[in-house]
Amino acid sequence: MGSHPINLAARFLLELSALLAMSIWGWKLSENWFRFVLVFIIPFIAALTWGTFAVPDDPSRSGKAPIIIPGLLRLVIELAFFTFAAWTLYDMGYARLSWILASLVIIHYMISYDRILWLIDR
Repeated sequence: MGSHPINLAARFLLELSALLAMSIWGWKLSENWFRFVLVFIIPFIAALTWGTFAVPDDPSRSGKAPIIIPGLLRLVIELAFFTFAAWTLYDMGYARLSWILASLVIIHYMISYDRILWLIDR
């Protein structure tokens, strides 16, 4: 189930939503020119972390792992990524959107239980 195309598409949309939330949060952190830096650097660091640290042969990814890490650590990185995104929404005053994002992530991970077990086993 974790590598089913529909589930992968849903995960991709969750990732994009998370990056968008982080970007908007970066914009709202500053009132001067620095907001233009934050709007790109915060989601860039998050995306770089997401794409760099991986488990080899992860069925939900390309299978490539630029920096190989244990599956449990990968799971922690993913949960931190989505938790940070939900928190940014909450911090901006969008509590309902924060709960919606968090709920969708939880549902996604429940549906992807086979991948979670695979990650824990690695």
